[in-house]
Amino acid sequence: MKLIGRKNEINNLETLYKSDSSEFVAVYGRRRVGKTFLIKEVFKNRLTFWHTGLSPYDRTKTDMLHDQLQAFFYTLQDYGLIGGQRPKTWLEAFRLLQQLLIQKDDGRRQVVFIDEMPWMDTARSRFIPAFENFWNGWAVKRNNILLIVCGSATSWIENNLINNKGGLYNRLTAEIKLSPFTLKETEDFFAAKNISMSRYDIAVSYMVLGGVPHYLNLFEKNMSAAQNIDNLFFAKNAKLKIEFERLFGSLFKNADDHIKVVKFLSFRRGGYTRKEILENTCIKDGGGATEILKALKESDFITEYHPFGCSKISKYKLTDPFCLFYLQFIDNKTNNDFDFWQHNNLSPKLSTWRGLAFELLCFSHINKIKSALGISGVSSTHSAWIVEEDGKVQCQTDMLIDRSDNVVNLCEIKFYSKPFSIDKTYDKILRFRTQTLIEKISPKKTVHLTLIATYGLKNNQYSGQIQSVVTLDDLF
Repeated sequence: MKLIGRKNEINNLETLYKSDSSEFVAVYGRRRVGKTFLIKEVFKNRLTFWHTGLSPYDRTKTDMLHDQLQAFFYTLQDYGLIGGQRPKTWLEAFRLLQQLLIQKDDGRRQVVFIDEMPWMDTARSRFIPAFENFWNGWAVKRNNILLIVCGSATSWIENNLINNKGGLYNRLTAEIKLSPFTLKETEDFFAAKNISMSRYDIAVSYMVLGGVPHYLNLFEKNMSAAQNIDNLFFAKNAKLKIEFERLFGSLFKNADDHIKVVKFLSFRRGGYTRKEILENTCIKDGGGATEILKALKESDFITEYHPFGCSKISKYKLTDPFCLFYLQFIDNKTNNDFDFWQHNNLSPKLSTWRGLAFELLCFSHINKIKSALGISGVSSTHSAWIVEEDGKVQCQTDMLIDRSDNVVNLCEIKFYSKPFSIDKTYDKILRFRTQTLIEKISPKKTVHLTLIATYGLKNNQYSGQIQSVVTLDDLF
């Protein structure tokens, strides 16, 4: 399978490879996003050493350090280490790595790739000090080392490498955060696999899997989108049925509270305040709660935002499509229908989910929306908009784009299988929302009512108030 997209990341890695000094780069991003595949494809036969930490999932805490060191020693031997004994500490382990690299040094660039490094940092292992010693005490003094470390536990990368306050402070020479595919990259990925699918079904697949390459790679070309979703989630022994637990178990050492937060945020599209989250999940306020929210944000499961017009209020909302789908249809659900998705494709429940999931898709493609509106070069902020009085929602809309050129785009987001038609009732709702917004914003600003809909807008007696239309094709 060839690399899809990732042009900037490839260029950055090649530039680092051609450097005449030692370089230290961290590549990170959520699990299954393609970090390992990127490094493997870019460097192919140029890797001097490649080790992957052992997953903590389904392992006991007591044997982790022993097993990690044993696995590291086996990898050293696989790459030609002469002599040495199994290390008992990470200081000894990295000393052996130094010996291997010296043995293999022929003057050319040496690419050292340590994958899933966060898994190697087990409790009381003294991993970080040993790694600091390897880089600061040896590798940085040479001129031909390209050290690439990789991990899915984004918060670990952030805390221990990017924002390290100790021996690794400011030692990274580059950092690459790998994101899920865009819609266009998803389309290109399916095309490379000879999977024929309409853009509507590609969007649905994206809304289920969030553009995560590993999940998309599980699609089979002889099945429809609906059949593939059934096969991955609802069939007997479905491949992704327990992925949610594995995902969080592999990212966080104590994942229960992280899961509580994500599950609670799935109840309301606009999200909740920190206070509401802690009260409803029974998580104690303090540094621990702060770290949980920070870790979920850094791993792109949730987003913190300020609702329009409420700069002093901060809310958190679930923005990971895979989690939203899983919690809506799989978690704690008893379902013996192996073709559930195909049988319920037209049900109200799936229609409601499609609406919510399409909103997430639109927020993640805000640059495409701005491009379609012709405002790519205009500074702006975007958020949901909710007007509440006495705890009750009086008015809300899917997205507002507040622009520096004195225009606010009031965006209505609709996922339909045909052009969206505005009727008399909905026309009244739109006029109410527009007027409410006009009363809330500065008199120098203008409101542009904007529709983001799969196949655009059907012209009728009520369509004239829509000033801009963005279609699914624009998001590609």
